[in-house]
Amino acid sequence: MKKTFKKDERLCSVKVIDGLFDRKNSANGGVFAYPLRVVFQPYTMVETSENSSTTSQKLTQVLFSVPKRQFKHAVDRNLIRRRMKEAYRLNKSLLSGTFSIAFIYIGKEIEKYEVIEKGMKSALRKVK
Repeated sequence: MKKTFKKDERLCSVKVIDGLFDRKNSANGGVFAYPLRVVFQPYTMVETSENSSTTSQKLTQVLFSVPKRQFKHAVDRNLIRRRMKEAYRLNKSLLSGTFSIAFIYIGKEIEKYEVIEKGMKSALRKVK
C-alpha cells in the first residue's frame, strides 16, 4: 500500500458525513485514543452498472477535525490537522477493509507529533 494521501481519500460528501454523525444509525462506531476521538462507519458497496465499470474498489475516506472553540487561531488548527494527516498517511496500512472515518482532535493543548501518532496507531488498531 502506497503511503500517500490523495484527494479521493478525503471525505467530502455532506450526505456521508451526516450519516457518519447520525446518532440513530447503529452501524456507526466510536473509538477514543487520546488525543483523538474516532467515529467510523463500514463502507458497503452498492453495485450499479455504471459504477462497476468505472471503479472496482472503494477507498477508505477520512475527515480531520479540530475544534475552533478550543483553538482560536487558524495557525494552531492547521498545525494539528497537518500532524494528524501525516500520522494517518504513514499508518493507514493498519486498516483492513473500507470505512468512512472522522478523526476529531479532543486534546486541550497542541500535542507533539509523537503523541498524535501514538494515538492514531491505537485508534486504527481499534477500528480494524
